[in-house]
Formats: sequence, structure tokens, C-alpha cells
Amino acid sequence: MSTGKPLIGVTGDFRPERYNGAALSWFNTGYYDSVANAGGLPFLMSPLEDDEAIQEMMDQMSGVVLSGCNLDLDPVRMKLHPHPSVRVMPRRREDFDRRVAQIAIDRRMPILAIGSGMQLVNVLCGGNLFQHVPEDVTRSLHHRDAVEKNLRHVLDVVPGTRLDAIYGPGEVRVNSSHHMAVRDLARQLRVSATCPDGVIEAYESTEDDWFCIGVQWHPESSTASALDLQIFEALVDSCAPVTESSDVISMESARRRAA
Repeated sequence: MSTGKPLIGVTGDFRPERYNGAALSWFNTGYYDSVANAGGLPFLMSPLEDDEAIQEMMDQMSGVVLSGCNLDLDPVRMKLHPHPSVRVMPRRREDFDRRVAQIAIDRRMPILAIGSGMQLVNVLCGGNLFQHVPEDVTRSLHHRDAVEKNLRHVLDVVPGTRLDAIYGPGEVRVNSSHHMAVRDLARQLRVSATCPDGVIEAYESTEDDWFCIGVQWHPESSTASALDLQIFEALVDSCAPVTESSDVISMESARRRAA
């Protein structure tokens, strides 16, 4: 029996087979705990390679969390010459994330895009990226500490945005662990927050009826603040329960199988 909770897809990490170990997938606990604590039902999305299977998986979702990664999107796929600092994520992971993100964008599904997920949605919507903030942004602040991994900075939240409504008044400080960042924002997105050095730290859809928020920090992390759960609550609130769309899902799946 369905709980009536919206089913939220969560993308994970992937490591290809090695000489000393099998291929494996894993999910940082904070992602699915945050979705569950916000009232959603998390669904851990296996990085499948078959497009029809991915489509059918997405048919079941009410919304998606595009998770971050310790590795980077491939600059070559963005027609960029790779910076020496870039460490590219496995091809299978990026292929899957791209497919899931594109389907969610095309269908205007609720999206919370985190870290590299934020960067990916911007690229798919027509924007581009800085490959290495310390070199690409004049007088940039530190955005990543490879040793301590507990760096935090203040956000300049844009008044009147969806993010402003989520976090409310007062100073907002977030964790920071990235060296790539949004450079030019896609037309269908608008800036929600920046770092004091001008780096875009959050964006949202320009369409009032499409919940799509990208954040460069990690609200699912143990270093996140209590306020960060609210961004997951906003995602869940924007999603229709699975039971309300089951008829549409069944018709769509049946159509595809008959094709």
C-alpha cells in the first residue's frame, strides 16, 4: 500500500571495476536521511545504462535530488580544455546523471541540484562553468579546503527569491568544498545567492510553477546547519504524491512498451 509520500529519486556515486575490486555504487547517508526527515520517501537511483529503463524509473519519481560528487564533470564534454586541477568522474556516472537531469528538466519535475548536480543542470540548460575558481575569479575567497574539509562562508541571498523564502531573515553560512562553479547562468535560471566574492552559490528557475533549485554547498552534509533541512522540505512540498500521478505513469510506460 502506498504511503502517499512523494517518491524522491536520489542519484549516487559510482566506481568502475578495478583490478582489486568490483564495480560499486554508493550513496551518502545525508541525502536519503534528509529526504526522509523532510517527509519524502527516498529512492536510491541505480546508474543504469539502458535509456528505456531510466525513463521508466523516472516515471515513478515525483522529484529528484541530483547529488554532488568529489570528482568533476568532464570539461571535454563542455568543449573546454581540461584544467590540471580537474579530476573527472567516471563516465557511467556522468552519463546517468546527464540523462536523469535532462528528463527532469524536460518534464519540469521538481529538482534539488547539489554541488556538481547544480553545475550539470546549468550546463544542460545552456550555461557554462568556471573550471578552477582560484584562477578564474579575481580575488576569490577560499571555496575548498582539501585538508580540514570544514570551510564555511557567508551567503548573500537575493531578496524575494525562493531561496530567501526558504532560509528566512538573518545571516546564512554554508559549508564549501568546490573548485568548479557556475560562470554564466542559463537563461531559464536566476541567481538566488552568491558568495561575497561574486561566485554564484545558488540559482532557481525563472518559472514560478517549476521548482528547480541548485546549490553549490551541501545541505545534506554533517557540516550543514539546521536551516539546511528546509531546502529538502521545500522540495518535498513541491512534489505531488506518487499516488496522484500513477494513472499518468501507467499510461506513459504502456505507450513506451508498445512503441
